[in-house]
Amino acid sequence: MGSAEEKVVAVIMVGGPTKGTRFRPLSLNIPKPLFPLAGQPMVHHPISACKRIPNLAQIFLIGFYEEREFALYLSSISNELKVPIRYLKEQKPHGSAGGLFHFRDLIMEDSPSHIFLLNCDVCSSFPLPQMLDAHKRYGGMGTILVIRVSAEAAHQFGELVADPTTNELLHYAEKPETFVSDLINCGVYIFTPDIFSAIQGVSTQRKERANLSRLSSFEALQSAATRSLPKDYVRLDQDILSPFAGKKQLYTYETMDFWEQIKTPAMSLKCSGLYLLQYRVTSPDLLANGDGTKNAIITGDVYIHPSAKVHPTAKIGPNVSISANARIGAGSRLISCIILDDVEIQDNAVVIHAIVGWKSSIGRWSRVQADGDYYAKRGVTILGEAVAVEDEVVVTNSIVLPNKTLNMSVQEEIIL
Repeated sequence: MGSAEEKVVAVIMVGGPTKGTRFRPLSLNIPKPLFPLAGQPMVHHPISACKRIPNLAQIFLIGFYEEREFALYLSSISNELKVPIRYLKEQKPHGSAGGLFHFRDLIMEDSPSHIFLLNCDVCSSFPLPQMLDAHKRYGGMGTILVIRVSAEAAHQFGELVADPTTNELLHYAEKPETFVSDLINCGVYIFTPDIFSAIQGVSTQRKERANLSRLSSFEALQSAATRSLPKDYVRLDQDILSPFAGKKQLYTYETMDFWEQIKTPAMSLKCSGLYLLQYRVTSPDLLANGDGTKNAIITGDVYIHPSAKVHPTAKIGPNVSISANARIGAGSRLISCIILDDVEIQDNAVVIHAIVGWKSSIGRWSRVQADGDYYAKRGVTILGEAVAVEDEVVVTNSIVLPNKTLNMSVQEEIIL
């Protein structure tokens, strides 16, 4: 193949403000894709993973946010990585595959031979070069990143059956009611441009069905769900993966590394820890260190923004991320937490399993803590923006919305 044929583009789906409601109160202040995990915006992790793809020509972000919300970040990261990155705003929902098709002319302007499609709210090591190699060996239209999970958890995701020898996708079911397989869809794909013909085929079938003036009652019943969808609304899972399974068009690549979905603030704390752990290999320079002489005592994986001020007698870690202009007082103890911009944690305060929102303050000898169950509704304590926790107050397993002052202890509460 010539070099022009070898070009690869990447598309990252970032959703929109109406999609991130489970991420409140944190998404009240910032688009969910820009929320920091391990000191970097959520979307930074898939973007930086795309940089490792050979012959990467361009990265596209597709979503419903206003372009201005991403402009500053994308300009900065594009210059840093030396890769063109463009934001494309959807004006109406087209579905996960329909959105790709809607912008097909822009996506194909470099005549790429392969197109990566990633979801922003996925936490992974993103083994994209390995996926590309496997995809070329398979010779199909698409390859799906998959992982094995417990049988109890599998029903929350797209479950699939693959040929154990060839890795061909044989069957796909999106969040089935009964157990199908412990192999699930990770929301990371690579396709050849043939994917656009497949998506167009779905739209064409819809139009043809709509034009049929006479349907038997059975046919009408069977097609009721799809007839209610707009012609250009195409879902990747139900409309592409399921119908093309078993036709030697789709294959799987199994990752043995970490993978999580980032649907809630609690999961963002878990995923921040996974990315901090990954920094040991990919970006050890981003990890803090200190032994309590000139710098705070650091245990485990910790990120501290260069502008943050941390007292040498503080003890930080493991799994702690401290953002810009934060101030951490003498004798304070931070474990498994995300401290956002301009937060002040005063002397001898303790923060465990918590996210402390922008411009919040935690008073002397206070505790902001939780059980650390990432899957429970209040397993991680969340303080929204500009929350003030006064001296000697204990906040446990609670969610506090922005601009509140707490002068007494609370437990298992949502403070509106």
